[in-house]
Amino acid sequence: MRIAVISDTHFPARGRVLPENCRERLIDADVILHGGDHCDSEALGSLQQLGPPIISVHGNVDDARVRSQLPREVTFDADGTRIAMVHDAGPAAGRMARLRQQCPDAVVVVFGHSHIPLIERAEDGFMILNPGSPTDRRRQPVHTMAELILSPGQPARAVIIRLDGPGGTPNEND
Repeated sequence: MRIAVISDTHFPARGRVLPENCRERLIDADVILHGGDHCDSEALGSLQQLGPPIISVHGNVDDARVRSQLPREVTFDADGTRIAMVHDAGPAAGRMARLRQQCPDAVVVVFGHSHIPLIERAEDGFMILNPGSPTDRRRQPVHTMAELILSPGQPARAVIIRLDGPGGTPNEND
């Protein structure tokens, strides 16, 4: 199973469309995850039109309508892997331990908010994943998204995808 992961699209403030290479990966995915900060319900609706099922949480800048449609946190099973998603995972110091405590049943925790792409894995396989942002890179060198690859009986794999800049290719960090 291939899961496309994005967060912090901030529409319409940071654009009105996703980069074409991001859209292609979203359309080709089995499932799309969005870690919050869509901003308005029109942005959420545009994702829903891409085709694959979408699982999302609301973020700190989402409007009231988006907040009423989406949970603050979600946990679900995907191809036998327990995945949790929150928007804001707090400060970097102690993040993995904090997310493990907050989401004790999860093998993978997806989050956004910082716009800083990250894949971090504990020795026991527990993974935290931030896809960065495909539309608002802030202080990052490139716009990014992530892919989560799940295969029965195998540990979850994650890849950060550079959407522009040098290379514009996957960067496997786990």
